[in-house]
Amino acid sequence: MSNIAIKIIFSFIFSFIITLYLVPFLCSLARTLRFVDVPDGKIKRHSQETPYFGGVAIYCGFLCGLAFTMPFQNQIFFLLIGTTLLLLLGLIDDLIPLRAYQKFFGQFIVALCFLKAGFYLKEHIFYNVWNLPLSLLWILTVINAFNLVDVMDGLATLLAIAATITFVAIAAYLHHMVVLILLAAFLGPLCAFFLYNRPTARIYLGDSGSLFIGGFLATIPFLFDWGTYNRLGYLTPIIILAIPLLECFSLILIRTIKGIPFYQGSLDHFSSYLLAHDWHKKTILFYVGALSFYLGLVAYLFTIGLLATIPTVLLGVLFLLVWISTLLWG
Repeated sequence: MSNIAIKIIFSFIFSFIITLYLVPFLCSLARTLRFVDVPDGKIKRHSQETPYFGGVAIYCGFLCGLAFTMPFQNQIFFLLIGTTLLLLLGLIDDLIPLRAYQKFFGQFIVALCFLKAGFYLKEHIFYNVWNLPLSLLWILTVINAFNLVDVMDGLATLLAIAATITFVAIAAYLHHMVVLILLAAFLGPLCAFFLYNRPTARIYLGDSGSLFIGGFLATIPFLFDWGTYNRLGYLTPIIILAIPLLECFSLILIRTIKGIPFYQGSLDHFSSYLLAHDWHKKTILFYVGALSFYLGLVAYLFTIGLLATIPTVLLGVLFLLVWISTLLWG
């Protein structure tokens, strides 16, 4: 077994174990500090007070996994700085709820830091003047998409696991070993945390976790040179993250139609809709997980050239038809 393979496996296992053993301690600490999500019977309908700090558990496992394996290049270092700032922003919002513009301003500053570090679109299909604005829009959208989708036990975590596994498969095929180590250190804590976050959740991600996860998955695609392998390869991350992106755009549309601010909480999430139509949480997770891995397979085959553009589009349309039919007829 090569030295790189050992690092990848060690990074996953070590980060998994750290998070697995850290979560119970953080649960106890959160209850002691009253750092908990209290149900209100309206938007927050869980049955009991649930600790936050899930994001801290994932973050600590992630850092520990990288500490012994990752060669800290400048761009990776800046990725860690940016995601750390998102974690801190989320912790502040969990503790002292921020106004929407304050939270968005913090995200905007972090997104600019990511751009400064080189996390932006470099495909020649676009005029250079559009690369930075489109990259900024992408980063902010993915960050908020994971923040918005985190409304049900295990949902955001499962979506992040599915997306990360797809990126792992693509990075392995393209022999991006440094990216593989980075992804392995991220996947380990996600899998460990899911054991506590699945229904009925013993701990929540909180805004700290959802912002951290969103920031990481928003920037990871910029470590791939998509155009080298597929002329339209830059579309791959959109396919992989289609479900959280759909959640983000549909909520903006629905809330706009209803005449409420798009950032205001409501029960218009797809998971809330399915729960209202007597779906069980575990059934929703199975359904969403199956569709996520379907999208991941499509993205992988598209990237390595086994799926041409038109079949990929048709498979994407099939996904949308299944998704829309589920929401229309439950």
